[in-house]
Amino acid sequence: MIDLYTAATPNGYKVSIMLEETGMPYTVHHVKLKDQEQKQDWYLKLNPNGRIPTIVDHDNRDFVVFESGAILIYLAEKTGRFLPDDPDRRSQVIQWLMFQVAGVGPMQGQAHVFYRYAPEQIPYAIHRYQQETLRLYQVLNGRLEQHEFLVDDISIADFATYPWVRSYKWAGVPIDGLPHLERWLAAMRARPAVQRGLDVPVKREQLQARSAAEKAELGQSII
Repeated sequence: MIDLYTAATPNGYKVSIMLEETGMPYTVHHVKLKDQEQKQDWYLKLNPNGRIPTIVDHDNRDFVVFESGAILIYLAEKTGRFLPDDPDRRSQVIQWLMFQVAGVGPMQGQAHVFYRYAPEQIPYAIHRYQQETLRLYQVLNGRLEQHEFLVDDISIADFATYPWVRSYKWAGVPIDGLPHLERWLAAMRARPAVQRGLDVPVKREQLQARSAAEKAELGQSII
């Protein structure tokens, strides 16, 4: 049994999507970012970085894994799914996973912050991070022109990247003129397990019902 400590953010959705896709049994613990639960001592003992998500694998001596990319690799190796055995294809999946972890996530995350949450509008910062996010989208679009998913068969690279790219409007980044990226977004969105994963830990209709003021206060936790 897996314990999943998570919140309604792109990094959180990565892991709940993976768990739904594999069908592994898991228990959800909703970490309330607004209340700074992720900075409390009990949570820091699990994840010293004080971020979500974190998992505890009770079938493996209560082994703890934090960092979303590392969790995806761990779950893929545990289940033998969504990470190829062939060394070259495995490397390709990990390359695209790192592309998300080191590129799409940090750049789009900053676009979200400066476009939506910063107390002062800084045009240079907004432009910089939106344009870099768009550039990364263009890289994805080029890759997806020749591949149905990022590495042919669906993999943890897709599960990592989709929750971020789906929130392109929240970052103020258009995807007009990126038809292969749009096609991939639609294919990912159509998967029932992806839909279920996006409802963890809070169903989407509940998030959408929150007031604008509450969303601003929650910040990154609603992305």
